[in-house]
This record gives sequence, structure tokens and C-alpha cells, in this order.
Amino acid sequence: MNLEIEEKSPCGNFVRYKKILGRGAFKDVYKAFDHLSNREVAWSLISVEEEEDSKTSKKKNLEKSLCSEAVLLKSLNHKNIMKCHSFWFDRRRKTVNIITELFSGGSLRHHTKKLGCAAIDPTTIKAYGSQILEGLQYLHTRSPKIVHRDIKSDNIFVNPTTGEVKIGDFGLASEIERDPLRSFAGTPEFMAPEYYEEEYNELVDIYAFGLCLMEMATCECPYSECTNPAQIFKKVTTGIKPAALGKVKDYEVKEIIEKCLSPVFSRPSASELLKDPFFSSSNGTETAMEEECSGTSSSRSEVSEVSTGGEDSMEDLILSDLRTLYDDMSLGEVANSTVGKPHSSSDYSMNSRITYASSSCAVSKDSCFIVSKPSLDIFMH
Repeated sequence: MNLEIEEKSPCGNFVRYKKILGRGAFKDVYKAFDHLSNREVAWSLISVEEEEDSKTSKKKNLEKSLCSEAVLLKSLNHKNIMKCHSFWFDRRRKTVNIITELFSGGSLRHHTKKLGCAAIDPTTIKAYGSQILEGLQYLHTRSPKIVHRDIKSDNIFVNPTTGEVKIGDFGLASEIERDPLRSFAGTPEFMAPEYYEEEYNELVDIYAFGLCLMEMATCECPYSECTNPAQIFKKVTTGIKPAALGKVKDYEVKEIIEKCLSPVFSRPSASELLKDPFFSSSNGTETAMEEECSGTSSSRSEVSEVSTGGEDSMEDLILSDLRTLYDDMSLGEVANSTVGKPHSSSDYSMNSRITYASSSCAVSKDSCFIVSKPSLDIFMH
């Protein structure tokens, strides 16, 4: 294991090792260390460098969307939401750096693959599922509501030692006020039917959550029988459920999954699901484990950093500045979807997103949640 130090954060509190935990199309995740809290953390290094002939406006939009993930994540405080400790934008190297919690067990997909379906019994599904729902309930009951829009097993993280489960990767998250969302973004395998109707709400996260439960129960990725997103689109829009749903053996597990996959007008909310007998009867994390085991300173000109410290008024100001800009739709692309491919512990969600963005037909590669200029100034001045 290579723990040679590669670089330090501008404030010197964090050091990044050479060891890569995961790699995506635009994002590398490294093991790092927090000297203040004396603990290991994850250091996400996201490149915002464009091709030489790219337009400046496209580059700035990418910077905004990447910074917005960090701003949003930093504003959240819940036991089932991945905690952001610090973030900064490096102008010279053209990177966004985000320091978050490190979960040694990796993603839920990696955890499921490692344990195998025999170890993921209904009790474990209840314990893990209830924690995911508590995180979603927190997001969906905020004012304004926050929709993750990319819930999948790659973006849910598990600590096998404690049994904790947390939601991470908020690159596509959006705040909702009064108007429904109209931007089309996510991972095809986990996208609800209403996505394709170009108008949806926070219940798309519940649909995706149901597919995560199905993956835990079967160890199969949703719609793995399909070879491309077009086939998934056809099945989803015609009401055909994933083939793996028929392989769910436990009746109660299958019933709760079907509730999550029901039409949006009858789909339960996170709060309603937590009251469902399936989850309310769960004894929580300890039962699941028994079953399985029988304040940062800023640098000067080139880099600006924001840590978890600071006054609450500043936090409120940052959060209040976050808004999503939605315009017309245009066709995006799939960078490297997991459809029809075997699972890999190195699969990261930024490889499998698609985004339908502006009428100019430009593809938004990873995110379409954009921070407004007052918040962006924190990174740029």
C-alpha cells in the first residue's frame, strides 16, 4: 500500500497520498489524512481543464457546477449524509478539491459484491435501507427541498465495521422551490419514468432507492439485461420492470421495492416509507451487523479554500445563493455506463451520468446544478 505523500492542502491541514481509491472520467479519489482530527479522509480531485478550442463560458459553467457540489455538501449536516470537511478551487492546476469522510468499506455496490447475496439478507436490507431513507428524508424535507437525482449503489457508502450507511456524491443535486424540475440528468439504470417526461420531483430519488434495494437483494444491476441506454429507455417508458426484480426471493423485500417503483402519483415519500412496517420493524444497524458477523484558513492568489468552520450566517448565505438554472433540453451522452457490464469496485458514478442541458446542444458532462455568482466569488477571489 503506497502512502507516500503527494501534496498538501493550502492550509496544510490535509495531506494527499498517492493511493487512488477510485477513478472516474473527470474525478480521481485519493486516500488522505486530516492532521486536525487525526483521521483518514477522502480527497476528491476533479479536473476542470477543457480542450484548447473550448469556449470560456463552457469552462466557467463546469467550474460552477463542480464547486456547487462542494457548497451544497458542506451545508448538509446529517448522520446519513457524507460530511464535507473542506474544499477549494485551484486556479493554477485547474482543479476542484473536495475533502470528505472516508468509508473504508467503499460503495454499497462494492460492499454487496464483496459479501455476496447470501450475506445480504432481509434484515440487512432493512437496516441499510432505513438509513438511506433517513438521509433522503432529511434532503426532501429541507426548505427548499433537495433532490439528489443520482441515487445509486455507487453513490451510497457503507462502513462495514459500524454498519453506518451514508449518501454521497451530490454532483447532480438540485434545490426545489415551487416549480418542478425539468432538467434531465442521472444514470439511465436508475432513472424514473417521469424523467423522460421532463417534469419530476423528489420522488425520483425514491424510485432509484427501490432499485438499490433490488440490487442488494439480487446482486444484479438494474436492467443489466439491456446493452444500451436506448433499450432501458424503451423498457422504462413502457412500464417494463428490470428482469432482476423477478429474482427477489423475499416477499416483503419485493413488495417494498414495488412500492418504490410504482407510478409517481402513488409512490410513497421517504417519510411514508420509514413508517412502513417493513422498515419500522427494523432493529437498526446493530442487528444488521450481528447478522453479517454471526475551521480552515485561506491561501492567497492561486487557491481559495473553505472549510467546515465559520459563522452560521455565512453558511446560510452560501446555501441561500444556491439555485439551479434550467432551460431547454438537448441530447446528452453516456460517458461510460455500467449497463451490460460487470460490476467493478473502481466504478464511480461520474462515469455513468448523462445530462440534458441547454438548447445549444452542449453536453453537461457531469453536473447541472449551478451555483449563483455570489457564492462562486468565495472560490474565485
